[in-house]
Amino acid sequence: MSDLTEQWRERVRAAAEAGTPQQVRGGGTKDFYGRTPAGEVFDTRGHTGVVSYEPTELVVTVRAGTPLAELEALVAERGQMLAFEPPHFGAGATVGGCVATGLSGPRRATAGALRDFVLGVRIVDGRGEVLSFGGQVMKNVAGYDVSRAIAGSLGTLGVILDVSLKVLPRPVAETTLRFALGEKEAIERLNDWGGQPLPVSASSWADGALHLRLSGAEAAVRAAERKLGGEVLADDVAADLWQDIREQTDGYFANVAPGEVLWRLSLPSSAAPVKLAGRQLIEWGGALRWLRSDAPAATIRDRVAALGGHATAFRGFDRAGDVFQPVPAPVMAIHRRLKQAFDPAGILNPGRLYDGI
Repeated sequence: MSDLTEQWRERVRAAAEAGTPQQVRGGGTKDFYGRTPAGEVFDTRGHTGVVSYEPTELVVTVRAGTPLAELEALVAERGQMLAFEPPHFGAGATVGGCVATGLSGPRRATAGALRDFVLGVRIVDGRGEVLSFGGQVMKNVAGYDVSRAIAGSLGTLGVILDVSLKVLPRPVAETTLRFALGEKEAIERLNDWGGQPLPVSASSWADGALHLRLSGAEAAVRAAERKLGGEVLADDVAADLWQDIREQTDGYFANVAPGEVLWRLSLPSSAAPVKLAGRQLIEWGGALRWLRSDAPAATIRDRVAALGGHATAFRGFDRAGDVFQPVPAPVMAIHRRLKQAFDPAGILNPGRLYDGI
């Protein structure tokens, strides 16, 4: 366990005075995400350790450089988990990087997003000041919920020191069902099931096969299994399936062809099929649609916007351009005011989210 708070404060202060950009980076497993990183590498891996863990209170506080795998192993020993199933994308993933990218895995649609589990954070802002937001209980917020704004900010607002996360008990029983369905029918089924009291914890559709994971009490899982039908996958096969989707080691993600971009399409779960050139994998009950395509970015974004969603170029895109969906001017103005308030010198991960942010 090591505390580098004072060293980090001094480094950020010196960088702000000199106007030296800092590329805040943990294990580097998500370097591909967002626009091109810039600046001197600010390695956060030395700031490690569990500050506190209260299993009965379902909360853990850890330092940013702590390996994500270590945190998951710790809570697993007490029969608990990070319910949003954050992807690692490599052995070096850190808790700080997990929070900074804000990415959630297969369980997100039913359990909630990463930001829903962030109870509090401590950061070093762009002036070198230590700021604390939130706390270690759910009802701790008055005014702006800044701790959750840090989630997904890609290090542009501050260097994360510590984060408090809510954990949940692991389900007693779990099973995965397989159905042979086309895209349209799969989306309809998922939305129908989503309105019923079923213990659905994850879904995935690709190439005519819909997989549905059920998690919860033994009786509830078995009753849902009998009601829904489908082919029951062996436990080891199901575990590998969801792990491969979470970590994008599944063949769909691993075999992106040259010239293709992997797009992350966020849509209303009931939205119609996107009908764009390329191959799809659909998660989150229809709300997350991955698209491998060489179609122009404007074509993809226009179609997704027409369906009520937005598109992120996740992998394989020109990272000097708009990786994230361009936002309206009033929203960009808010982004710029936040950046100015937290990082007036503009030294922390400059341009990682949007040009000038």
